[in-house]
Amino acid sequence: MALFGAERDISLFRNISRELMGDIITQQCSFYKFKIEETKVNLYGEAAEEKYYMGPVLLNCLIERRDQEYPETDLGTDFAFGATFKFLRDDLLDKNKDFNVDTAIYGADLVPEVGDIIMYNDGYYEVDNTISNQYFAGKNPDYPNEVNPLNPGLDKFGSSISIICETHYVPADKVGITQERYI
Repeated sequence: MALFGAERDISLFRNISRELMGDIITQQCSFYKFKIEETKVNLYGEAAEEKYYMGPVLLNCLIERRDQEYPETDLGTDFAFGATFKFLRDDLLDKNKDFNVDTAIYGADLVPEVGDIIMYNDGYYEVDNTISNQYFAGKNPDYPNEVNPLNPGLDKFGSSISIICETHYVPADKVGITQERYI
């Protein structure tokens, strides 16, 4: 039987990570979830008119900013800037209730996907890629390998730790996120 990676170890790691991210590092971002059902697309799969987003919801994260680049194009000098946002997976559980949406349709947990928008330092970043392959004790809880006679009970070990979002900068006028008025 495995020695490390049980629920007690995972709970310790979760609590230390939350304290580190919330009280010491204190980097936060606003997360906007893309509403694909309400966004009308054209023949090419592009949003013909407006894009719709749920949110924002405030999340603690680790942010790794990349250097600005100024590539030359046919139209002149362009601006490219990216960032990587790292979220603790447990912080995303039950976050869809903060969007005030029907959790029967969207689910209870916030799942970052390509096309979502993250706002940080008054800049908008569109998610290009999501990575979720960091596991506590190297054990993926979705594949418990229960039929292992040499190590029984492996389904009680391991945990998925984080979700990493690789993004690129998007000008605010391209995103079109505005505050809605409620009466």
